[in-house]
Formats: sequence, structure tokens, C-alpha cells
Amino acid sequence: MPLHINVFTRGKEVLEEITQRINDVVRRSGVQEGVCYLYLPHTTAGIIINENADPSVGRDILDRLNTLVPSRGSYHHLEGNAPAHIKSTLTGLSLMVPIDNGRLALGRWQGVFLCEFDGPRDRTIFVQVLPSQAADPDEASQ
Repeated sequence: MPLHINVFTRGKEVLEEITQRINDVVRRSGVQEGVCYLYLPHTTAGIIINENADPSVGRDILDRLNTLVPSRGSYHHLEGNAPAHIKSTLTGLSLMVPIDNGRLALGRWQGVFLCEFDGPRDRTIFVQVLPSQAADPDEASQ
């Protein structure tokens, strides 16, 4: 059964690091080896893995997304948040991360980020932790 975490985003467009919160869910699950599936049920936010050591990387990501999808563009969606919908599509709404030794198997400098494009808002992330299934030796020999 998936769990969820709630994140209040602090600005109109921000990257909120959620790595430790996800690792806490993985730790509480007791799963040592497997996969963690993350899903964001929002159309004006995204979820990514990127560098978490230097905050300027996040600023660069947001700057480039704003260059690609400017806030003052010619959009048909009249609510005023069309750029947020497009950025959400570019970043994506789900991730799968391997679990190794009871933790997310991220690279040394990697972190998981909720990308807010239409905040500040309360956001929900569904987290499902799935254990690895041992291969059945009888099936492997067939």
C-alpha cells in the first residue's frame, strides 16, 4: 500500500529537496533491497533527481526551464499557469529509485526534488516501497 508525504512549497517556483523524507519512509518500511516508486499527483509540479550539493544547480535548472517556457508567452490555457503545466510535463511526475541496504541508491551528489512551478502550495507525494523478489530456482532452470 502506498504511503504519502506532504510538502508545503515555499515559493512560486522552487525545488524542494525531499531526499531525507523519502529515505525515512524507506527505512520505516524495513525493505533492505528493492525499489521505491514516487508519484506526484499534480499537474503544475514535477519530481526529479539531480545534484543536491550546490544550490546553484537548482537555480540553473529553474532558469533554463523559464527560458524554454517563459511566464509571459502566448498560451491558450487562460488560468495563468500554462507555463507550470508545461514544466511539469518536461520534468515528469514519477520516479523509480533502487533501494540498496535500506536506503535510496542515489549517487554521491544526487538528491530527490519536488519541483514547484505554481506555488506556494501543499503538495502530496505517493511513496511505494517494494521489496525485491527472490528468483524461484525452479523457474530459472526452465
